[in-house]
Amino acid sequence: MRLGSVALVGAGPGDPGLMTVRGLALLRDAEVVVYDRLVDPRLLREAPRARHVFAGKASGDHALPQERINALLVMHAKRGRSVVRLKGGDPFVFGRGGEEAEALAAAGVPFEIVPGVSSAVAAPAYAGIPLTHRGVASSFAVVTGHEGCGKARAGVDWARLATAVDTLVVLMGVAALPRIARELIAHGRAPHTPVALVRWGTTDWQTVLTGRLDDVAARARAARLEPPVVIVIGEVVALAERLAWFRPERAMEHALG
Repeated sequence: MRLGSVALVGAGPGDPGLMTVRGLALLRDAEVVVYDRLVDPRLLREAPRARHVFAGKASGDHALPQERINALLVMHAKRGRSVVRLKGGDPFVFGRGGEEAEALAAAGVPFEIVPGVSSAVAAPAYAGIPLTHRGVASSFAVVTGHEGCGKARAGVDWARLATAVDTLVVLMGVAALPRIARELIAHGRAPHTPVALVRWGTTDWQTVLTGRLDDVAARARAARLEPPVVIVIGEVVALAERLAWFRPERAMEHALG
């Protein structure tokens, strides 16, 4: 039996129009598509003859554990199938694509990586927030807030990060936002630093909540803000007043106002 292959494809941040040409071509030729929770359903229609396997993850709720996903990719490839692992955003930006690639390499399965547009840059852009801007910000960093401010393995060193870059983008951090804000302020970030919370960025449900580093957590709590949210911290947030260009076609059921 011939050996198949796996493509780890970034589906982009939500808007299906931001899918890459290469990723779309692979999707249309796929025999198996293993997809994530935030993948737009319209992309799955591009692979009508493929077997669709849901492997989505939400906080505390995983349809399949990561080890099972790895084994599933290897199994289908070894049965000679063309597999697309369709991942939200970019496979190598907090998407565990590296772990899946390691499993495929260890099993001797051919694979390729198709980068996707990460929500870390797309959500701010759709909110009118440039991560860098001459005279305002010349550096930015992208971190995960999923581990909060604890001492978990490979956790974020908020003390070093607080003043290391001009713009800070936090993914998967809304639940830990009170602790993150306290840590950043405690280690030198100005309390009045502008912050934007972009929920469902690039989609018709996009909403943006703004505030200051010292009050944004309370604002998010009052608005009952839930994931997916991209947090942008820095002076560039103020540019959204002039640069916001995206107007969703419909508001979320629970708009933040």
